[in-house]
Amino acid sequence: MTESEDRKPQSDEARSAFTAPPGVEAAVDGESSTTSEFAVPRGLDVTTPAADESEGSAFSPPSTYSARQAPPAFTPPTGIPLVSLTKDVPWQDRMRTMLRMPVTERPAPEPVQKQDDSGPAVPRVLDLTLRIGELLLAGGEGAEDVEAAMFAVCRSYGLDRCEPTVTFTLLSISYQPSLVDDPVTASRTVRRRGTDYTRLAAVFRLVQDLSDPETALSLEDAYRRLAEMRRNRHPYPGWVLTGAGGLLAGAASVLVGGDVVVFFAAALGAMLGDRLAWLCAGRGLPEFYQFTVAAMPPAAIGVALTVADVDVKASAVITGGLFALLPGRALVAGVQDGLTGFYITAAARLLEVMYFFVGIVAGVLTVLYFGVKFDAQLNPDVALGNSHRPLWQIGASVLLSLTFAVLLQQERSTVLLVSLNGGVAWSVYGAMHYVAGISPVASTAVAAGLVGLFGQLLSRYRFASALPYTTAAIGPLLPGSATYFGLLAIAQNEVDKGLVSLATAASLAMAIAIGVNLGSEISRLFLRVPGASAGARRAAKRTRGF
Repeated sequence: MTESEDRKPQSDEARSAFTAPPGVEAAVDGESSTTSEFAVPRGLDVTTPAADESEGSAFSPPSTYSARQAPPAFTPPTGIPLVSLTKDVPWQDRMRTMLRMPVTERPAPEPVQKQDDSGPAVPRVLDLTLRIGELLLAGGEGAEDVEAAMFAVCRSYGLDRCEPTVTFTLLSISYQPSLVDDPVTASRTVRRRGTDYTRLAAVFRLVQDLSDPETALSLEDAYRRLAEMRRNRHPYPGWVLTGAGGLLAGAASVLVGGDVVVFFAAALGAMLGDRLAWLCAGRGLPEFYQFTVAAMPPAAIGVALTVADVDVKASAVITGGLFALLPGRALVAGVQDGLTGFYITAAARLLEVMYFFVGIVAGVLTVLYFGVKFDAQLNPDVALGNSHRPLWQIGASVLLSLTFAVLLQQERSTVLLVSLNGGVAWSVYGAMHYVAGISPVASTAVAAGLVGLFGQLLSRYRFASALPYTTAAIGPLLPGSATYFGLLAIAQNEVDKGLVSLATAASLAMAIAIGVNLGSEISRLFLRVPGASAGARRAAKRTRGF
């Protein structure tokens, strides 16, 4: 081979790009020397794992990682614990806290209570949840507490990814098994409403048993208990309710300066109005006309006593009769729903309160109009100029709260506590308004705040609803006298004066509702929740106004 032939480039078979250039020693190895870009370079010391250790992956933690003493740079394998609530916390607080979290941030569900490996059918669990929510909403419970109870029922059976929705007449719940499965949705319409706090307490006990993992209540047992609640009669018969309404009106008349004659006259008017309202209800008339008819007998008796020139305070008779009709329960529930972010339900409840109030106004104004035509000398200054009798008024406030609790069909074990709560509320109001000279609106708000605070404490102690401990206790604070004075001024063609008095009544009603809700929130704000970190409770407000 000549020198020129030696310089000619060789073929690709003889010379390739992977051939070691001249002067570089090629590694001679029994195995292939081909490596990848993930190979460890030469000269780098790497600890060789022991032979019995399994090969790790990109998802396995480093060998220096410890689950008990995790460095801040690593997320714990179970996620960042946002809240840890123990079973000693009332289920209302636990469910309310989790409802205010996004679904992805909620703690792991409690052990599922089920009879077999498959568990109860999802539609049956949703149906039970809706039936329990219907009883709570029809009984006057707030929308937030109804949602918390519905979520507690679903969670007790392992349905954690559920979202309950509550409006004034419609309940719905949606459950999504996973991100790729279709959601299951069910709804129920609330058509009938009734006041029975004994049944409400039984529903709360059922939800408490379902939320307790140690109870392990089956779905069939829950349905059985729910059917027993619906079959049970009210704890008090009709004649007891009528008598309680009369005693309530008589006690309210004593609060505004009435004597024994006024007490019995107001009681008679309230009982006649109650019987007429029952008669209208039996004929299928709406509640608006029932309130209109029930407001007429107390006003008619007061006007009749004035026309007959009987030396009594007729204004106190009419005012006492109005106390038994003012919708304080619906007003408190409506304001509470608005303050907790359920604006649609709050608007519907407040609209219902307005219709009831208009019905009362129509009934009383009709009687007062005819009374003015018959030259009845109805003077509101007679009722305003009463001598303050602290002992009589405190006793009347206790009696008023007791009879109000009977009208609400409360359990006998709660009647005494709520009566004492009402007496304390009136004592605080009287000390602030009559002794210290503070405005009635501020005094009412403070007294109502104490009612809400004590009611929430009692409900947390008994793991029950707060309504039986607060609704009857606000009875002595209801603005019956301001409402009557406004209607009387309008009947006497003093519209401006009447509107001012009605505005005062509305301010007092709002002070009661806001005070009760604020007292409840204060109790939740300062009472430490066992097992929960500081600041774990989310705000109920959905937005900040923008």
